[in-house]
Amino acid sequence: MATQPLSFPDEAPSPEQRDLPEYLPARMVNEYVYCPRLFFYEWVEGIFRDSADTVEGSHQHQRVDKEGKGLPPADDLPEDLRTRSITLSSEAHRVIAKMDVVEAKDGMVTPVDYKHGRPRELDAGLEMWPTDRVQLAMQALVLRENGYRCDEAVVYYAATKQRVRLTVDDAVIAEALDAVHAARETARRGVLPDPLVDSPKCTGCSLAPICLPEETNALLRGEAALGEQLTFFGEAGAPRKPSKSELRRLVTPRDELRPAYLNTQGLRVGKSGDVLQVKEKDTLRQQIRLNEINQLNLMGNIQVSTQAVQALAQADVPVCYFSQGGWFYGITQGLSTKNVFLRKAQFKLAEEEWFCLRLARKLTAGKIRNQRTMLMRNHEEPPALVLDQMRTMAQRAEEAESLEQLLGIEGNGARLYFGEFGGMLKADEDEPEARFSFDFQTRNRRPPRDPVNALLSLGYSMLAKDLTVACYAVGFDPMMGFYHQPRFGRPALALDLMEPFRPLIVESAVLQVINTRMVTARDFIAAGRAVALKPEGRKAFFQSYESRMDTLVTHPLFEYRLSYRRMLEVQARLLAQYIEGSVPEYPVFVTR
Repeated sequence: MATQPLSFPDEAPSPEQRDLPEYLPARMVNEYVYCPRLFFYEWVEGIFRDSADTVEGSHQHQRVDKEGKGLPPADDLPEDLRTRSITLSSEAHRVIAKMDVVEAKDGMVTPVDYKHGRPRELDAGLEMWPTDRVQLAMQALVLRENGYRCDEAVVYYAATKQRVRLTVDDAVIAEALDAVHAARETARRGVLPDPLVDSPKCTGCSLAPICLPEETNALLRGEAALGEQLTFFGEAGAPRKPSKSELRRLVTPRDELRPAYLNTQGLRVGKSGDVLQVKEKDTLRQQIRLNEINQLNLMGNIQVSTQAVQALAQADVPVCYFSQGGWFYGITQGLSTKNVFLRKAQFKLAEEEWFCLRLARKLTAGKIRNQRTMLMRNHEEPPALVLDQMRTMAQRAEEAESLEQLLGIEGNGARLYFGEFGGMLKADEDEPEARFSFDFQTRNRRPPRDPVNALLSLGYSMLAKDLTVACYAVGFDPMMGFYHQPRFGRPALALDLMEPFRPLIVESAVLQVINTRMVTARDFIAAGRAVALKPEGRKAFFQSYESRMDTLVTHPLFEYRLSYRRMLEVQARLLAQYIEGSVPEYPVFVTR
């Protein structure tokens, strides 16, 4: 049976009323009629993302967006006038409209709006779309309130180069005002509307990877294994999943952009135009186009100019800082995240023990199940007793009565898993004179004291970085977690989201570099008790890690293929929808 959305204790406050701008733009009323959820993302949460259509539409608007001669007062209109980019507002209805073109003739004004697409084709002829009709009605309304006579409006559809006229009568104005009222009420309530169902609008929407309409509807229908059984996916008795025919994939499998890593000490990063220039002393070593990367990772003593940081922040490309040994320090990020309301909900729920335990159970059980799967896939001869005990640990994790008890269960699962980790290492023996070997005994850290643990620690830092970036992209505060408690300088929420992915991404990358000899014992160096990778070894591990992040994997609930990097963002967005009450459960990623 599907569980219900989050219910807060009786003393919890009602949803916060948003402190929104006083005037509602006519363009936002257009968005509301098109899709209330899209309106909420753009107007209430300030989220916008370009697509090919929006970029082309902006290009087509460049001419009409230029300042015109202005619009004279209504009692001083010339007989014939055509002007561009006119903005007027209605005090009575608190709406504002920017008109692409206003034509005036014989005392009558007509707003003309330019649209990227094509008109609606009906048996009776061409007609403007309902969204455009409402937007043009708003323009006519503000013109009338400012004293102009406006009985008609026009949309110019660029795709077919056709003009479609609208007679502005009382019914059209009433329709527009109803839409204004509904849009304001949706914003006032502060609750993200449900997505459209099986709508063709979603396939071309630039916010589809953020909205996740198909995934959200599947979870709301209860077809994606809702409830506590989510983390039992693949085990006996799992509920039916949505079939491929039921679920359209609107998220691209891979991110076309790639992270850049700078690993050589003493490098300097500057900027020339839209290109980052990487220099060693006065020698140009590398050039990186800003529009080709989604992260810049700096390992150790590497300098970045102010101009480069500003350009990266403006392009929404985070700069991630690590120590030379791979310790993740933090991020420089532009002001791209405006959704403070998600963070308010996050902080409120982080104070609720019942919620923290509910989410932590799922994350821990998912982690143990993924560790068990790793042993079954990669161990030379996985002990049946260990596999059985790990299954029991996963089941006990879902029944834990406190976070303290859950920590003990997680520790037992880790002890069983890492006790057999050496059985997944299959590299040939290194040269006898090599100082180190890959003989893994137990997990150790702070500092790691053998090559395998050094690789694991570096990999966990990389994954924590990527999930911190994902948290910022969604609108979370990565420092406030639910299972990992707040601690100075620790991205607790990123560590929460990491748990199920540790074995699937990091430990898989570690096995690859060792078992394929991409890294050998000669790639390590000792510093006191600590063991760390040399620069060439780090470079090889970065390649393995990024190869793993780029690997396509089938989502166990939605049955489409995504890269692990894309999967991290999808999971973070599903957690955001869970916290905001849009979906009844958070579907932890558990591989088959």
